[in-house]
Amino acid sequence: MPEPTPLLNPAEEASEQALSEVYGCLERGESFLLEAGAGAGKTYTLVKALQYLIKRDQHKLPNRNQKIACITFTNVAKDEIKARTDSSPLIFCDTIHAFCWSLISGFQRSMRDALAQLSQWQDRLAEVGDLGDRVIEYTLGHRSIRDDRVSIHHDDVLSLTISLMSNQKFRLIVTSKYPIILIDEYQDTNAGWIESIKIHFLGQASSPQFGFFGDHWQKIYGDGCGKIEHDSLTVIGKQANFRSVGAVVDCLNRMRPALPQFVVDPGDLGSVRIFHTNNWPGARKTQNHWQGDLPDDAADLAFNMVLDRLSHDDWDLSSGKSKILMLTHRVLAAKQGYSSIPPVFAFNESFTKKEHPHIAFFADSLEPACAAYSERKYGEMFNILGGNVPVIKGHADKGKWSAAMDRLMAIRNIGTVAEVIDHLRQTRRPRLPDNVERLERELSQFDPGTGEEIPRALRELEALRGVSYQEIIALTHYLSGHSPFQTKHGVKGAEFENVLVIVGRGWNQYNFNEMFEFAGDVAHIPASKILAYERNRNLFYVACSRPKKRLAILFTQKLSSAALQTVGNWFGDSTIETLDI
Repeated sequence: MPEPTPLLNPAEEASEQALSEVYGCLERGESFLLEAGAGAGKTYTLVKALQYLIKRDQHKLPNRNQKIACITFTNVAKDEIKARTDSSPLIFCDTIHAFCWSLISGFQRSMRDALAQLSQWQDRLAEVGDLGDRVIEYTLGHRSIRDDRVSIHHDDVLSLTISLMSNQKFRLIVTSKYPIILIDEYQDTNAGWIESIKIHFLGQASSPQFGFFGDHWQKIYGDGCGKIEHDSLTVIGKQANFRSVGAVVDCLNRMRPALPQFVVDPGDLGSVRIFHTNNWPGARKTQNHWQGDLPDDAADLAFNMVLDRLSHDDWDLSSGKSKILMLTHRVLAAKQGYSSIPPVFAFNESFTKKEHPHIAFFADSLEPACAAYSERKYGEMFNILGGNVPVIKGHADKGKWSAAMDRLMAIRNIGTVAEVIDHLRQTRRPRLPDNVERLERELSQFDPGTGEEIPRALRELEALRGVSYQEIIALTHYLSGHSPFQTKHGVKGAEFENVLVIVGRGWNQYNFNEMFEFAGDVAHIPASKILAYERNRNLFYVACSRPKKRLAILFTQKLSSAALQTVGNWFGDSTIETLDI
């Protein structure tokens, strides 16, 4: 007898329903949008769609010299998708910038013409006149004009692609190379680029089939398009949540009734607790974007009161089990001891995701090696350093290593990043990685007297060198996961057993009290406030959807009666507790 088909849990049933609808669109050649809320398993559906296409078109695509394009928002996502599709040669999987450059790099003349129309290039072009036959390249990601070539910025790649999309020949080439284009995290994809796709491709004959995967309620980055609406798109809602228990998902569903989610186990226990500080009798902050928040000492008192209550409610507050989410890296950095680092970088990912080579070297190699050295685990130290270790031939070499490391340990405690780097460049114990050495060399060779704009990478390195190395140590402690703190922005895509969300002021882009007031009467939000409302709502939704088991929220910002009413509607009046501080 055949084995009985295993029963699916509610989340699996919802997931399979959405996947079936995706397959149907792929078979009918319809462009579609998969709206997958927090914890729904968006990447699973994207990978299954790719695997389906690989099997279906394994002969057709090579015969036509075509590929399926999969555009990702980050390199991390690119690597994950490539791994889960076995790096199939039928899939071109890369970031939007790499994808666009692969399309436009051959249109040199058109790019030179379009470049002249970009405002960021007006002054540079006025100095050199006509670009002539200079080759346009995209390597370093910063703008410069040399005798034989032009280097363009990351943003220019998207702007030039948008310009070329109005060219019919260009559109035909895109379609002939990529008959199917799937876009991951569509909501964070550049708004101008998506608008151009809508104008020139969607609904047009002889255009690629598009599949958009994402969630417009999780759009938390500035230039993303957010919600996509187009008559030619079939919208598929994935009503599953594989992450959170029912207590949390019930709140998310009341927050977002248009996309209800089903959990894996409706009987799985969890908890939601809400704390507010409206009874604080003292004066609150009044300056600018801090208005209405508690003074620092009162906020710390409230925070510690909440931790005490949660610890009596079976919360494991260790960093491996719980995360405390704050609004910005500047607030977080101040608590963790690396407040000078966030202003150095244009993008938080440079230090939070270790995308900057110096940060990666410090966090992944140098600091672990120093920790091993301080514990006299010399073998472990050399294993960590790997290829950055000069050959040790005898006792004299060991003495040189000991002296170099002792000096390094002292500089770490009192010196700057520059002093640490300069020491390593001088002693070569350990050697700097090639990419770090190259950046240092480029900075030392850059001549501001030429009038050329200093590239962002060198400007950031110059600022980083002035930071106290103790802040690098603090950052490394945070990045290693030993800290229970995190930002709301930084946890998108992440999940934790327990989550405490601190809701207050501190950034002029966010006023959650106002957001709650608007949420109580969405139909009457002023047009001028809709973007601000969605920005606040999305960040709050992302934060509240991170926990697997337990969610707690502490409001240090004073809530109006209308705002408190919305909180009660979303989370239930029985979850709300007043802190008497």
